[in-house]
Amino acid sequence: MDTNKNSLITRLLCLGPIEAKEDIDEKNERCYAFVQNLIGGHSESEAHDALTATVCKSQIAHDEVCIGLVIGMLVDQQNCQRYYRDLTYVNRDGLSCAITLLNAIILERYTKLSETTRTQLQWLLREMIKNSTNGADTLVHNILRQIAGGDISPKNIWLAESLLDMLIENRLWLEKYTLLLTTVVYTYLRLIVDHSSTMHANLRQKEIDFCISLLREKFMECVHIGRDLVRLLQNVARIPEFEQLWKDIYDNPTSLSPSFQGVLQIMQTRTSRKYLQCRLTPDMEKKIVYLTSQVKFGQQKRYQDWFQRQYLSTPESQSLRCDLIRFICGVIHPSNEVLCSEIIPRWAVIGWILSSCTSSVAASNAKLSLFYDWLFYDPEKDNIMNIEPAILVMFHSLRSHPVITVTLLDFLCRIMTNFYPALTAQIKQGINTSFHQILEKRVLSSLSPLIESPKLDRELRLLIRECFPEFCSPSNDLTNNSDIMIGRETPDIIIDATNTNHNNGSEAEPRFSDDEIEIISPKKVKSNNCSERSLNYFPPKIDFFSVVEQFSDEIKNCLLTLFSEKDNEIRCEVMEKFLQAVSQEEDFEQEAPSNLASCLVFALQEDFSRPVFPDTSPLDDEAFEESIGTPLFVMFRNLCQTPEEDPNRVPILNILSEMALHRKSIGYLLLYFMKVSKSQDSRMSAYREYAKGVGKDLSTAILSDMRVCQEEDVKTLCFLVPDIYTYFNSIVINNAEFLNLIVSCIDSTQLQDLICHILQGNMSMFKKDTFLSILNASLEWETFEQYCLWQLIAAHNIQVENVLPVLPKLEFQTHAEALTNILLLLKRQEPTADIMKHIISRDVKESDNFVVSVLKYWTQEHSEKLADLINVHLVKTNSTGKRKRQTGNKGQLTNSAEQLLLHLDQLRQKSKQPTCKHCIFNQEPIQSALNYVQSLCTDSQKTKFSDLFALAEDEPKPSVKKGKANNKNRGKSRHVELDSNSDTDASEFRLV
Repeated sequence: MDTNKNSLITRLLCLGPIEAKEDIDEKNERCYAFVQNLIGGHSESEAHDALTATVCKSQIAHDEVCIGLVIGMLVDQQNCQRYYRDLTYVNRDGLSCAITLLNAIILERYTKLSETTRTQLQWLLREMIKNSTNGADTLVHNILRQIAGGDISPKNIWLAESLLDMLIENRLWLEKYTLLLTTVVYTYLRLIVDHSSTMHANLRQKEIDFCISLLREKFMECVHIGRDLVRLLQNVARIPEFEQLWKDIYDNPTSLSPSFQGVLQIMQTRTSRKYLQCRLTPDMEKKIVYLTSQVKFGQQKRYQDWFQRQYLSTPESQSLRCDLIRFICGVIHPSNEVLCSEIIPRWAVIGWILSSCTSSVAASNAKLSLFYDWLFYDPEKDNIMNIEPAILVMFHSLRSHPVITVTLLDFLCRIMTNFYPALTAQIKQGINTSFHQILEKRVLSSLSPLIESPKLDRELRLLIRECFPEFCSPSNDLTNNSDIMIGRETPDIIIDATNTNHNNGSEAEPRFSDDEIEIISPKKVKSNNCSERSLNYFPPKIDFFSVVEQFSDEIKNCLLTLFSEKDNEIRCEVMEKFLQAVSQEEDFEQEAPSNLASCLVFALQEDFSRPVFPDTSPLDDEAFEESIGTPLFVMFRNLCQTPEEDPNRVPILNILSEMALHRKSIGYLLLYFMKVSKSQDSRMSAYREYAKGVGKDLSTAILSDMRVCQEEDVKTLCFLVPDIYTYFNSIVINNAEFLNLIVSCIDSTQLQDLICHILQGNMSMFKKDTFLSILNASLEWETFEQYCLWQLIAAHNIQVENVLPVLPKLEFQTHAEALTNILLLLKRQEPTADIMKHIISRDVKESDNFVVSVLKYWTQEHSEKLADLINVHLVKTNSTGKRKRQTGNKGQLTNSAEQLLLHLDQLRQKSKQPTCKHCIFNQEPIQSALNYVQSLCTDSQKTKFSDLFALAEDEPKPSVKKGKANNKNRGKSRHVELDSNSDTDASEFRLV
């Protein structure tokens, strides 16, 4: 036996000079040494006895022996048979401990294992399979994941081939485990593409034969893989064996299985995330999960560079990009917290992967992977998170990388008819359903800014209108602005059932470096009104170069310079000249302002396409001043600096009003300028006149412009909000629509900024007298939106009394957000009669713990005051009933008193020890009140509350005791002292 403990780790692992042992390594080393000490120098029989005696001592000793024997098999090839016999002989848990250890080694340390250890691991797997060991299937499943896609290194090829040989030898064992069998098919179908080289011909043929055999004999089991099975079969469709399989799938599906109905059956089955996950190694998965859950947007470049060097740097790795995209779409589903944070969104990671494709075939396969769940999308079976990344990649790339958006839209349009012509109708329905879900779930508020963008060429927009007419605006007049639009590259290769070109060509598509990926907030833009929203951009339907000819030479030259000049400083000077020229024109024709506005929008379209809010840190006056250094803001400056009575103000207002017909952002950009430039116009007269010029009242204009601002730039919206609440407070304070506009798009940092403004006294968002309308409207909002609202309420110091009237309409299961926050408000309050009145007005339901939670908390913190309030409420509300009883009429509880008894009975049921001496039910005010109302109850009420009344003493203790007893009771809860024979009103009861 090898007893050299110091050499164990070097034999087990290949660690670099700066890599340290991990805890699992030290434990393995310790257990191996422990076993060596037990069996060293002993015969096999004596060793058995020693091991058996040890494992019987404790579970810890048992596990240490099992671990030591497993490590022995991995590092000691000469004695591995003996170690295996010992392990099967002494283990007491069906090898559970050994399986757990091996899974940990495979998932966490496989890449560090030495070649000898990997060989021994394969031997151990064979032995376990041969002996049908429970859990061996999980080991095979996990080691399958270590076969990396897009990797033809010798180690990876050896693992793929040796594992394949093992599975072929143990085919009958494999067929017992359906999940493992389908995972094996999925894995090796994917690997066939990587092994196209002649040097791997033998391995490739074995993979083909094995997969064909399993598919033909276990086809219905393989159908459960879902639609990604078709995607993998497409990639190998020209291999003769698979070509014949495709013919059977098309022409004779029942030959594969009597219950198989054709391709549609597979395509309508969503692929489980288990299969998508299995094609990433555990190490790859760990890195991608970290990137999408821990790395802030803007700080991702070094992580992406490392990942690209490690996994995406070889020509063969082109095929890995599809696996990554399918994994991100189908497995990485961020929580709402992550979506609202600064973490890099999935669409940005996918955009980086797409831009790294250097082969046209790989690029087309990657696009297909991105849109694959769109083709047969079913809201009942599929998840919106699977289709969200594709629409967001297109939407966010439009501004900075329009080529990506153009190629993706073109691909989506063409795949409808080219993917599988026989199912064109179903594919079109699936894609349309995807778009409807995107709008319904408010991933995007409108598709128009994307599919009708001026950055798309005329041909593509016509194609989009042909494919998706219901999502396009009614106008058919498409202006050909080919001189400035981004055209498509050469058409992408569409994947169909016969496409099997797997050569990793070197022909490069346009690429974008990692640091060019635009940093855009990952939040979803939401709206409750998306169907009624105006489009933010209507391209002017003019021939620019023809229209400018109708103006004077000075105006014409200014417009042409604004269009062609790139230097911003020169353009601003030209805009000044333009405005002077306009003001000097004695008489404009009726259509002149309209044509001027159209030409200006055309000439300034690049300015409109860029975000206005500074993207620098920290934000300072210089950054803001620079942000308004474009020609459009020169117009705003002239407008604001021109006195109201000056006639030169009118042409500027007219032109801006006409420009707003094409660019809805004019309004909020004017507000932005007035804030940044520190305009002295306290009445915001420039904006008020602009609103009048576009034919809107001030309230409509504010809401409309802020809605456009929310859609285009949330940072600018948050920047403007304090001023909107200051200068237009009569419009927006307690305006539920405007408030929802804000909370539906902000993240936690922006919420924090708003709260800081409130605490500093810069703005107020609520008025107490009409506050309830906000609460009622908010009940229909999303959870995070309501969370933001309640944080803003807390910042305003709204009293709980202003909130309580909404209580009766709140359902415990439906309105959890509101009830939770009201609970927390009540937690900080002492009970009062008014608060009690609102609380007990809620109906008593077994599943509703709101009232009982409040009462139970108050019994711990304010028990005396609560007992007094309960006493007064029960006695006061029933004092009239007592008079009636004394005059001979039967007493009866009021509805309010019976409601309180129902809540008290629920409190009794929820209390662990309602009869203990410290319980609130044993306080004298409660005892007195219960005895009092019991005397007023009908027989049915006494039966109904019998358990509650049983807590009351038959004879209430006197409230005042003499001598020592009085000292003992000093400081205890006060109670209502009631003379049962007196005819008195509740107001005459004395609190003693």
